[in-house]
This record gives sequence, C-alpha cells and structure tokens, in this order.
Amino acid sequence: MIADKQRQDAQPAFVLHTYPYLETSLVVEAFTRNFGRVPLVAKGAKRPKSAFRGLLRAFQPLQLSWGGKTELRTLHKAEWQAGQMPLQGTGLICGFYLNELLVRLLHRNDPHEQLFIYYQEALSALSNGKDYIPILRRFEQRLLQELGYALTLDHDVASGNPIDANKDYCYEIERGPVPSNGHRCDQGLQLGGKTLLDMERGDYSDTLTRQQSKALMRYILNHYLGDKPLHTRQLLKDLQQL
Repeated sequence: MIADKQRQDAQPAFVLHTYPYLETSLVVEAFTRNFGRVPLVAKGAKRPKSAFRGLLRAFQPLQLSWGGKTELRTLHKAEWQAGQMPLQGTGLICGFYLNELLVRLLHRNDPHEQLFIYYQEALSALSNGKDYIPILRRFEQRLLQELGYALTLDHDVASGNPIDANKDYCYEIERGPVPSNGHRCDQGLQLGGKTLLDMERGDYSDTLTRQQSKALMRYILNHYLGDKPLHTRQLLKDLQQL
C-alpha cells in the first residue's frame, strides 16, 4: 500500500467518523483524496478553546495537515473549505450511510482518488436531490468497482449473451448474472433482466427496478461487510416505518 507517514500539509479530506481518545482528544477517521482513509488523533479537540472545535464534522470539505511515523498520526491543522451545502433530513442519514460503508470497506492508507471524487458528487447530490435512491445505488456500484468488485450488468456470464429485459436471472456474487431458465435460484439472487439493464443505464424510475436493485446491492454488500450489520441501514428502515 502507498502511504507517506511523514508530514502532509493541506490535504483535501472529509471526516467520516470520530470517537473519543483519552480525556480530551479525538480519533478522526478521515477520507483523503491522496491517501485514502487515514486515522488521525486530534489532540485536545474536546477542550472548549481547541482550534479544532466545530471543524471536525462530517460532510464538510476540509484541508487537513498531519504528521507522524506511527499508524495513528497527529492532526496538526484543519481548515474548512466552502462549497458543500449541509445535508438535512433523509439526505443526512444517507450521508452517514455512505460514511459507514467507507469506514467498513476501505482499508486504511489505500488511495482511491476517483472514489473521493464520486463521494464529493454524492454529497452534492444528496444536498440538492429529493430522490435519494439513484444517488445511493450509483455510489454503491462505484464503491464496489473501486474495490475491485465491479458488477456485471450487461451480459450473462454463462454464455456471454446480452441481458434480455424479458428474462429472469440469478445474480451470483463475484460472478454475475446467469439465466434462471424459469427456475428458482439455488445460488444467487433472482431478479429481472430489465432491472440489470436499468442499473447499467442508471435509470431507477421503475418501481420494480428500485426494489430489486436495492435487494441486489444489499445482498452483495452484506457479503463483503460480514456478520456485523450497518447501523445507518437500520435507522433508515426504522424511519420508513414511522
């Protein structure tokens, strides 16, 4: 993995998560453009007069400066950068969902510059849009692609034939869609060819496509997330039941 653990100045970054460290400090899980997910200790950040007070918040573009030779480097400076509208309501919870995915799935110190750009685009869309489904599905697909688990959506992997919108398929993890031939899937998740083609085009206007694409992404992500469930996914589920 590529990582320079010496001094880094004014690196574009977002805060994904923070948690207490000792009595007055915080550990910051930062997503940086050039160094990927980086753990930083913000010493004294919980003190009332700390220079970090009010800055280490999620979804706000920052420039971070840090240094150190250990895994947990020391945050020296944080500067707020304008340009990102605040997230509210469901958009805010969706943002936390994206952050939780990044914390859970990204290895530390593994650069993903293109994913950083996708993340910025997703936050901007969440702050402006009312239909969050396409934003979430698009980011999930891009995240899997960046991690080396890109989805196959345009052809069946058994024959190489183009997906037929009128047929059903079994989507097998780390393989792709194979024709179900009118049978229930012994392996994988069953869904329509139209859903696969709609996902390839980024078209989520169809109700069934929205339902099946959500089930597919949950099925695949759960495989890589393991047994520990996502907290934000449960929160979104609870809100939908109110």
